[in-house]
Amino acid sequence: MKIKIDLKFWSGIAISAIFMLMLFSKIDFNQLWTALLRVDYRFIVLAVVATFASYLLRAVRWHYLLIPEKRIPLSSLYPATIIGYMANNLLPARLGEFVRAYILAKKEGLQTPTVFASLVIDRLFDGFTVMLILLFTLFTLKLPQGMTDAETLLKTGGAVTFALYVGIIIFLILLKRQTNRTLHWTAVLLKPLPKKFSDRIILLLGSFIGGIRISSKGGDISAILMSSILVWICCIIPVYSVLLGFDIKLPIVASMFILVLLVFAVMVPASPGYIGTYHYACFKGLSAFGIPESTAVAVALVIHAIGFFPVIIAGMYYTWKYRLSLSELQGTEKIR
Repeated sequence: MKIKIDLKFWSGIAISAIFMLMLFSKIDFNQLWTALLRVDYRFIVLAVVATFASYLLRAVRWHYLLIPEKRIPLSSLYPATIIGYMANNLLPARLGEFVRAYILAKKEGLQTPTVFASLVIDRLFDGFTVMLILLFTLFTLKLPQGMTDAETLLKTGGAVTFALYVGIIIFLILLKRQTNRTLHWTAVLLKPLPKKFSDRIILLLGSFIGGIRISSKGGDISAILMSSILVWICCIIPVYSVLLGFDIKLPIVASMFILVLLVFAVMVPASPGYIGTYHYACFKGLSAFGIPESTAVAVALVIHAIGFFPVIIAGMYYTWKYRLSLSELQGTEKIR
C-alpha cells in the first residue's frame, strides 16, 4: 500500500516548529509564567469582543459585495465567516476562504465560484487597508535606534505586497474586460505545467471571473470602504488591549506596527493557525520597543490565543448547528 505524504502540510509543520524553537530557546519559563499570571484579564475580554466585532464587520462588508447577486442576511454571512476562520485555525492548506464560500453557497443557493469571487475582492480590500496602515505607521512611528533593518524590511515588504495587489487588480480587470484573450495568454504562460493542471486553472478562472460583480451604487461602495476601515480598527484594538493588560504603555501606532508584522507573518507558509510565524513576528515587534523577552513571548501567546481559541469554539458551535463536519469542510479543497 502506497502512503501519500502531504509535503506542503509537513513543510508548514516544520517551519512552525523551527520558529517556536527560536522563540523559546532563550526564554526564562519562570519569568514567562509570572508575566502570564500578572496580566489584567479585563483587557483580554475587551480584545475578544473586538475580535468578534471584526468578524461581524467582515460579514457586513461581504453583504455589500454580494448585493449584485443576492441580498443575504447577516444571519447567514456571520456564521459562514466564523466557520471559515475556524477552518484556517484547524485545517491544513488554509481552506478558510473556500470553506466560507462553500457554506454560504450551499445555504443560500448560490454558485460556489461566484461566492468565492466575492471573497477575492474582499481580500483585496483587506490588502489595501493594510497598506494604508503600513504607510501611516512608517510616517508616524519613530522606531528605536537599531531598527533600520526592520524599517527597510517593512518598506520592502510593503512595496512588494502593494505591487502584488496592483498586479492582481490589473489581471482581474483584463480578465473581466478581455476574458478570451487573457485566458489565452494565461494558458500560454501555464504551458510548462502539466496539461491537466493548466486546463483546470483556465476552467476555474473562466467560471470565477463570471462571478465578479460589484455594486456601482455610491452607498454600497461607501459601506464597503467604511466596513473595511472598521474591520482593521477592530483588529488593532486587541493588540493595544493586550499590551495594556500587561501594563505595557506604548502609543497605539506601535500596535499598528505589530499588526502589520503579524499580517506579513501569516503570509509565510506554516502549520494551521499560523503557529510559530505569528508568535515570532509579534515577539520581534515587541522586542524592538525594549519589552523584556519573557513578557514579549507572553504577549505573543495571548494575542495569538485570542484569535485562535474563541473563534474555534464559536466555529464548532455553528458547524454543529449546520450539521457539518470537519471532514466535509476539508473536502471543500476539491472546489479549487
